[in-house]
Amino acid sequence: MTTSRTRTDGPPAGPEPKQRYRPGSLELFGGILLLAILLRGPLESLLGQPALQSWATVFIAICVQATPFLVLGVVVSGAIAAFVPAAWLSTLLPDRPVLAVPVATACGAALPGCECGSVPISNRLIDRGVRPSASLAFMLSAPAINPIVLVATAVAFTGYPSMVWARLVSGLLTAVIVGWIWERIGRPEWMRPKNPARTEPGQSGWRVFLSTVLGDFTQAAGFLVIGAAAAATFKTIVPAHVMAGIGASLPLSILLIAGLAFILALCSEADAFVAASFSTIPMVGKLVFLTVGPAVDVKLFAMQAGVFGRRFAVRFAPLTFGVAVVVGTVVGLLFWGWQ
Repeated sequence: MTTSRTRTDGPPAGPEPKQRYRPGSLELFGGILLLAILLRGPLESLLGQPALQSWATVFIAICVQATPFLVLGVVVSGAIAAFVPAAWLSTLLPDRPVLAVPVATACGAALPGCECGSVPISNRLIDRGVRPSASLAFMLSAPAINPIVLVATAVAFTGYPSMVWARLVSGLLTAVIVGWIWERIGRPEWMRPKNPARTEPGQSGWRVFLSTVLGDFTQAAGFLVIGAAAAATFKTIVPAHVMAGIGASLPLSILLIAGLAFILALCSEADAFVAASFSTIPMVGKLVFLTVGPAVDVKLFAMQAGVFGRRFAVRFAPLTFGVAVVVGTVVGLLFWGWQ
């Protein structure tokens, strides 16, 4: 009687390589806290400087004002991702692109969410048969003019209630114009999603909700802290006469603030508080900041390249940036003139 032995091809498996230890956010926070305790003496003398006290005041004020709206935004965004089916929008859109783009833009205004979540939602809509131009218009309008963003803008600009209406008009026009232009110039080969959006089978809605809220808040809060620190540094380091000179030149202030919005990559629920802190920038420039930021920035460029491909991102980002700057400037001039 012969017995057969199972043979495996290839060399025998060796020991699994050891994974390198990478500290997580909790370990990093604990290390920073321990370092601050050990350096308490030098830090107290350093923070006693008037310039640093001014920086800390601006930084804390922006974070405290913006955090409640940021939390509310990510909670609503998580609820949408978990409990609102992506297919419902396709049933509301007209067949004609000239009408589908404005309707999708209006739907985006009714659904609160940050720009970080609007990119995968737009991908899901395309997977469900929505026209790319309408889906992209939805992607631009949802984080720019939803109710939470408009309420946050009203709180940040209590002395200028017209900013809320100007931001609403500017965000709507930017989304509609970009959507119409993409309908004419966009090519299918430019837009090839690398990872089609799909929900994992058996995953409960509450699990999706919690993971979305935690992920969005972690990402958005990090950018808020960076933006608040940059705004505080900008106000503290740059001399007052330089800022006054920049504010006196409307074209220069528009170019500066548009580039700053692209670089800072703030969450739309918090950017109004940062914009309001630039006291020497004209209202037109602040509106450009609030129009460009939710539409295109460095993190959105990276996310769009990862979801839709690099060929799409290198064409869509310059188009969106140019339209947002022009629309924000024109709408601002109509509301406030050259002030």
